[in-house]
Amino acid sequence: MSVGTTKGIKWTLAAAALAALAWPATAEAGGTLRIAMTASDVPTTTGMPNNGYEGMRFLGYPVFESLALWQLDKADVLADIRPGLAESWKQDQADPKKWTFALRKGVKFHDGTDFNADAVLWNLERFYNPNSAQFETQGGAIVRGRVPNVRAWRKIDDATVEITLDVAMSYFPYLTPYILFASPAQYEKTGKSWPEFAKAPAGTGPFRITDFKPRISVDLSRWDGYWDKAKVAKVDKVVLLPMPEATTRLAALRSGQVDWIEVPPPDAIPSLKQAGFVLTTNSYPHVWPWVFNLAKADSPFRDLRVRQAANHCVDRKGMGELLNGIAEPSVGFFNAKNPSFGNPQNKYGFDAKKAQALLKEAGYSKEKPVKAKIMISTSGSGQMLPVPMNEFLQQTMADCWFDISFEVVEWGTVLLALRSSPTAPQALNADAMNISLVSSDISQMARWFWSANFAPNGSNWGNWKNAEFDKQIETILGLSDPKAWEPHLKRANEILVDDAPWLWIVHDLNPRAMSKKVKGFVSAQSWFNDLTLVDLE
Repeated sequence: MSVGTTKGIKWTLAAAALAALAWPATAEAGGTLRIAMTASDVPTTTGMPNNGYEGMRFLGYPVFESLALWQLDKADVLADIRPGLAESWKQDQADPKKWTFALRKGVKFHDGTDFNADAVLWNLERFYNPNSAQFETQGGAIVRGRVPNVRAWRKIDDATVEITLDVAMSYFPYLTPYILFASPAQYEKTGKSWPEFAKAPAGTGPFRITDFKPRISVDLSRWDGYWDKAKVAKVDKVVLLPMPEATTRLAALRSGQVDWIEVPPPDAIPSLKQAGFVLTTNSYPHVWPWVFNLAKADSPFRDLRVRQAANHCVDRKGMGELLNGIAEPSVGFFNAKNPSFGNPQNKYGFDAKKAQALLKEAGYSKEKPVKAKIMISTSGSGQMLPVPMNEFLQQTMADCWFDISFEVVEWGTVLLALRSSPTAPQALNADAMNISLVSSDISQMARWFWSANFAPNGSNWGNWKNAEFDKQIETILGLSDPKAWEPHLKRANEILVDDAPWLWIVHDLNPRAMSKKVKGFVSAQSWFNDLTLVDLE
């Protein structure tokens, strides 16, 4: 749903009337952790949550799990995958399109039924086979957008499954965390209806959903039957509350109605610290760009000179100051500190003269500026503070002959557009989309930029294509040793910087504000967190 189209946004954040909120002003006895999310609604609870990676963070992995899981107990290294519902996996050397997964034995769903090969196949049918009785339209669209390459699956025995891809893919294990597993028996018990299942879902995670109120809250209770006894949750319950307004989250934290808020307002950070609240930040594989729509016939960004000019016209230092230090400059897909960044030809900084020179060469001037409409959201997973940030860009880019307007929409509308063709009505005729995306590994780089992943069949929404970049990805596909990927990753990132399919703006630093009674939290270098580590004093 479109919220509005505007040339210049007058941004105000109004706090909701907290007196209307129904939660207690102090934590319940027994250890209840209350978290305010940026989402405008409770993410879906069927086992493939919407609301982007915030949905996965809070109603994905805590409740439902995947064959490989993320290692989220360290803050000083980039999070890697670890065995999850699969104890191990291997690629078939004779047919590298095939992967075999040895499933973990003894795992139970929250309803007491077994997790086994039949459950894996049932869920793959749920996501990938539109003719299956259990096909879930929304969840399937999300999974196929993230992992479009699964083509076939078969049971070898109760504890072993084989998954066949459409292409040999050395990094497939890094995609498996985005396929979550729900209980087939619970689906049967709830009348073979996903809306009914959502009211009483069952996964295998360390928490189970015990109360669900749309647009209000969802309760996660510790599951003492969790298969990993070393990771049984410490708190009794987690209450998740959607609060898209930053000032509403802030007021809820200050008043003691929540213990933890996502994305505190930058200007409130000094006073929060002074009041004794805990502020956590860390680098993580996040990038906050504009994704240029290169499929739109009249988009000015089809011209490389315009894309490079735009990148020379981002005041990244000023953006960091606007955000009170909770972001760092982005000048490519990977963080510039990443060993895989490489040595691109273009070194982007705020250089209006260089931007103007490129635009003059492309036929633009102060009197004839680049006119472009950007789709932006009001809030959302990883979106930071999208309206004031985009307004800052709009104002500073005007110095470089860019005349920017915005299509302001809800977060769900942006996600729907991402899964649609860039020329479809869902794109709202935008020349670019502002959407926070993941930059964790080769699987994500290929997801966003490989030409085989053009939207709507994949997630290369801008339909950017570069033959040399594709060559780097396709070489990595056939290299089973991750150490051999490195030179190709570097070259791929260099191409992304120089050919500029995105406007490189900032990387988020993952800010959260918490009550000092919250203990054990680890700010992992990931979009996700391990809630089992958290305790309340």
